[in-house]
Formats: sequence, C-alpha cells, structure tokens
Amino acid sequence: MAAHRRASGPPTKELLRECAHDVVDVAEGIRGVCARTSSVLFAPALTSSAHRRPRTGLAARWALLRALTNKQGLGGSAIVAPDGVGHLLGAAGEALGRESLAAQVAVTSLRLRIAAVLLDHPEFEHDPGIRRLTEAVTAARDPEAVRALRTLFKDQGAQHALAGLTPILAELLAVRGLLDEDPLNDETAWALAVGRDLTADPVTGLGTSRLFAVDQGEGATARSVELSVRERQGIADEGSFLGFLRNIDLLSVDGRVLVQEVRGPDGVLRYVVQAPGTAPGRPRHDSPQDFADAWRNLFMADSPYTRSVLLAIRRHGIPRGADLALLGHGEGGTALMNLAQDDEFCRAYRVTHVVAVGSPVGDKRPADPRTWVAGITNRYDIVPGPDGRGAGALAPHPNRYEADYAGPDREFPLCHMLRVYIEHLETVIPRTAQDIDLALTPYRGPVELTRVYQLQDRAHPPEGYPFLAVPTTSLPTSAGPVDVPVRYYDSSAAHLCYPVDTDVARSLLPDVTWMVPTRLGRRALAVLSLYEHRCTTIGPYTELGLSILVDDLWRPHAYDIAVDLLRRVDLRRTGRYVVSLAVGTEEARAVAAEVWGQPAVHGSAAVDLQGRELHVEAPELGLSVEGGPGPGVRCPEVDWVLYGRRGDSTVRTLVRAHGRLQLHGRPRVRLRLDGAHGPLARHLQILELDTVRPRFVLSSRRFMARRSAGAVLPR
Repeated sequence: MAAHRRASGPPTKELLRECAHDVVDVAEGIRGVCARTSSVLFAPALTSSAHRRPRTGLAARWALLRALTNKQGLGGSAIVAPDGVGHLLGAAGEALGRESLAAQVAVTSLRLRIAAVLLDHPEFEHDPGIRRLTEAVTAARDPEAVRALRTLFKDQGAQHALAGLTPILAELLAVRGLLDEDPLNDETAWALAVGRDLTADPVTGLGTSRLFAVDQGEGATARSVELSVRERQGIADEGSFLGFLRNIDLLSVDGRVLVQEVRGPDGVLRYVVQAPGTAPGRPRHDSPQDFADAWRNLFMADSPYTRSVLLAIRRHGIPRGADLALLGHGEGGTALMNLAQDDEFCRAYRVTHVVAVGSPVGDKRPADPRTWVAGITNRYDIVPGPDGRGAGALAPHPNRYEADYAGPDREFPLCHMLRVYIEHLETVIPRTAQDIDLALTPYRGPVELTRVYQLQDRAHPPEGYPFLAVPTTSLPTSAGPVDVPVRYYDSSAAHLCYPVDTDVARSLLPDVTWMVPTRLGRRALAVLSLYEHRCTTIGPYTELGLSILVDDLWRPHAYDIAVDLLRRVDLRRTGRYVVSLAVGTEEARAVAAEVWGQPAVHGSAAVDLQGRELHVEAPELGLSVEGGPGPGVRCPEVDWVLYGRRGDSTVRTLVRAHGRLQLHGRPRVRLRLDGAHGPLARHLQILELDTVRPRFVLSSRRFMARRSAGAVLPR
C-alpha cells in the first residue's frame, strides 16, 4: 500500500488519501469476489448437481454459503443473486451483525478520508456536534447518529454548522449506508465510497425522481424586493467579473438573488443572474438557500434552490433566446450549474457562460456544448469536495476553465467566504480574474436595470417556536455584528455546585464593598458550569465558567436567594458573578466579553454531557471533569441572572432556559487540575475545588435558552 512506499514519519493528508484510494480498490476487489462466489452458488449447473448428487453437491453449496456469510469469511451481506433470494439472505445476515467484509474495508477507506480532512483542518475535532456525529456514525449507533445529524441540521446555514458538516458529510453518509441494516441505500453508499455519480438519496436510497415528487412544495416563490439605500450604493453599475462577485457578496445573507441587464460593447442587451451561496451566520427557516438544500443540490439537478432561481428568471421576464450568464458562489454556483444542465432551460435561453466560485460542480456538463464554464476553488476550501472528485480533476475541455489554487487562508470556513475569494482574485491569482473578465467581454458594459428577488421556501414554524421566537436587535462586536438575545437551540449543561470558604470567595470578586457572596449557612456557593452548545445563533461552541452567588447589589439581606428563586428572573436581585469563563470560539469570546462583560478567554475543550457520565477534557485550560452525577430528580426550570464587569460598571444579563432540569444530590464527579494554565484553572485552585466533590449537581441533557443583552448598572 501507499503507506509502505513512503519514508516513515507522521502521516500527511496526501498520504492518507492515497491509502484510502488503495483500500477502496481492495474493497472493490472483495466485492467482485462476493459477486463471483454468489454467481457460482446460484449457478444452475451447481443447483442441478446438488439434486443429482446431494452428498457432494449440497456440501459444495454449504461451503460456498458459509464463505459468503461467516464472520471469518466474506460477511453476512455479501450474497448477490439476481432473483433477490441472495439479497434477502444477505440482509438477514447483516441484521444478525455479520457485516460484509467488503463494506468493512470500504469503511476503513472512508475513515482514512475523514482522518485526512481532520489532519488538514484540526478545528473540526473540537466541534461538539461534529465529534458526536462522527463517533455515532463510525460506531454504527444509528439512533444517536440520527439525533446528532438532526441537531446539526437545525443550524441550517450557519457558518459553523457548514464548517463542521460539509467536509466529511459524504464520507459519514457512506459509512452509515455501509454499516446499517437497510439494503436500499447500499448501492448509493458504494457510489459515495468509490466516487461514482449519485442516482439516489444516500440516506434513504430513494431515487431522485421519487425525492422530487415528495419535494414539490419547497422553493415555491420568488418575489421582487427593493434594495436598501446602502445596498444600492454598493451594487455595480458597470458589468465586470469582480463587480458581479461583489454584488453576490452584498446579498449573501438572506436568500436573495440578483438579475442585471447589461448593454454589451456591441449594443446587445444581455442578462446576468447572480446567486449567493449558503446563507452564513444564522439558521434559515424560510429560504431554500440553506445547508440542507446545498446537499440536495449535489445529487438532485432539480432542488428547491434551483427551482426558486428559475422562478426568479421567469418573473424577471427575460425573453426567450436571450443571452444569459450565470455566476454563483458555493451552493449558488451548484444551483446555476444545475440550470445549465437542463435541456428545456437551455432551449429557452442561450446560456453563454457559467462561473462557479467555491462550488462542488465536479464534472457536470451543460446541456449546450457551447456554454463556457469556469470553476474557481481554493485548495483549502473543502466545500467543492463532496462530489467525490474535487477541483482540478477534470479532463481538458475547450469550453472549461479551471483555477485550483492554494490560498494563504487555510482555516475553514474563512477560506470558503466570497469576500476572501474576491481578495485572492485581486492579489493572489489576478491572472484568473483577467482571463474570466476577458471571457465575459460581451457582458462588459453599462448596467441598465437591476432587480433583486427574495427566494422563499414553504412556510413552517421557526426552530424553537414559540420559546425562541422573540424580537432581536443587532449589536457590533470585534468579531462582527451579533443578534441579541443570543438563542441556544440545542444545548446540554451541568452545574457543579460547591460550598466554599466565604472569605476566599470574596477575594475573587471585584474590589468593591457592595458585592458580597451569598451565604448558605457559613459558606458561600461556587458554581462550575459546563456547557455543550450544539446549535446557537453564534455557532456551536463549548463553555466552561466559574461563578459565585452574590447578594442584592444595593440592599443585601440574609437568605435573599431563597426568596429570590420564587420571583421571575427579571425581578430577581441576587445572581451569579462570573469570575472566569473559557469558550470554544472567538465569536463567543467577543460576545461574552463585549456584550455581557464577562472575563472570557478562548480555550478549546472536548465536552460530552449527554451520557450517564460527564466527560470534559480541556488540556489547553489545564483541567478535566470525569464521573457520574448519580441519581437525579426532576426540578423546576431555573433561569439565571449573571453579573459581569465593564470598566467601573456592572453588567446584568438574564438567561432564560427551557428544558428538563434534574437535581443530583449524590454526585460522583471529580474535577482534576493539571497545572494553572489560565485564569479559570487558577481560580479553581484558589477555591480548592479539585480536592472535594460538588455538594450537588444541576444537569440538563437537552435544553433551549436565550441570553439577553447585558444591562449596564451604575455600580
């Protein structure tokens, strides 16, 4: 194998991919052996021989059957027979846990491909949703895998969900198809594993024609909308390649497409359709421009996004036979390429150019052979990878232009963003921009009309309705604007509550006389909060925080906390002061520090709070948590008031939660500290929380929450 042809040393992405290619060739060979052995098993000559000489004929058939079904042989699902009997026997063997040897070898190849992606992009391993999905799929735990996949799909369109799911989704679905007990999706899983074209849904095994019949209601409208004053100022009034891309970048947030009429140098009026990619930064509930449809675009030429763009073109009233150029980014490029493959569409309009930036168009060919197709991909952008071939793998073609380059930005999803591609076209690959601009010469001229169309999907309640259906406002942060309240669609939490020395707790609070720890008897209460946020409006991230219960900032009274818990959260006077906070993403750190006034640092952690045991590993932060919370009883939902500091002011944040909360009175959880690698570990050491167990634990395996903007108090 390829691994043995190289010098020893740490594996590289290319080496892992070569090994994966070699292993899948072995899997194909084993599958061929299965087919040939099955053909002999069901051959008429052997059947008649068994009737004539039962002693030897039946023994031969039994030996072949054992070779095909035994765990030490080719596996339970290895039987192939044209009459379907062998397929039924194979499915029965698979249900009994006798997986096909060929499938197991193919899964090894897929795991090598996943390892190659994670080697080049280690940030994916720290994503809790992706880790959960990967572990469930590769361990063939279907119910858990379905829950994990559903959780990720709830964050449709968010950059972090796209970053975590897109690069390895094809491999994960292939692993699931090869390991599950459903024979309908076996062929599609094999197509994903070996890089052949898909003809069916990789999850259900249904053909694309049946999927289309089920999917008629989506992507049903495209209505004309007005641009804002700022957007009108940014729209290009002269036709050019980079001008069209900047138009797309301007519209890439809320499911809109742009149609422009350009008067060319020869005086002919031509039309340019510009389609953004997957909407970034927040869940999409009313538009086909989301992650789910981005995946469907890969194996369905007729997807909701493609149909919506077609409706926008028809609503614009482009005359039949007119020249048309299609430019798209990401999912938009794939949808436009699907249109260019449609015979009827190409008979209605003359599609002269298709330009796809960061799109997995693969070796798709337009219906009109005269159509000029250009594909631009950053080598570190893995969105073009799910088609199984990747950029630059096409044979030379006179009407095909491929630009596959290694950009300076490797981190995903940054390397997929259109503004980064535009910057690279100006600085890294300016020759590519010049070549495409030259090809688009007929569209270089004044823009006579610009119209924007809003694409809308079928109506259904937004995620988290009605709890998370609240008015929002946008606040600026160093990581970009953020909508508040921040909404948490799918999270898990465990709050480890420790009685601590009051004087030591007081030493960790701000140096002001009016903020004092809440006394429970003679002790104060410190809370170590562990969060795994799988789907939020600021992306998935982990959160580890240390807080101390404090009294009313103006009129502290003994045992205020007992009375306060009976009040609504917005009327409470007590709360928890956040002493230290570590979050898994830079965006979450900026929001915590700048919106909520909490002393947050960026630190990655592996957090798993959904099993019987709590598992937290944070070597960067110097701590870990292991153990079970023990038996629990259901208790009322607890909303929180969190305090932070910004300059000389106190910031008060309300946290409202909705989920099943449990109280564990006899926890077996242990905190371990491996040196003071940061403020969180140092404060835990000061409180000596690693020497004792928590008095009680509050846990919620699954809940929703919303955190308001911090209110600044004059104290």
